[in-house]
Amino acid sequence: MGNTCRFVVNAVGKGGETYYTHFSSKQELDQWVSENQEKLSMDKLKIVDKNKQRNPILRLFSL
Repeated sequence: MGNTCRFVVNAVGKGGETYYTHFSSKQELDQWVSENQEKLSMDKLKIVDKNKQRNPILRLFSL
């Protein structure tokens, strides 16, 4: 069984909590962020799209 997560979320809560989770679709990600928006420090929210990080060599040439 392969790795099916696409979005990885690393966030810090307003009370100092840390959140690390992953989602397979943009809809799931948007729903989680909207449900937890009042708990999260939005300036410390980091979302990584794994599909955009697949080929680092091609990223070098696109600069």
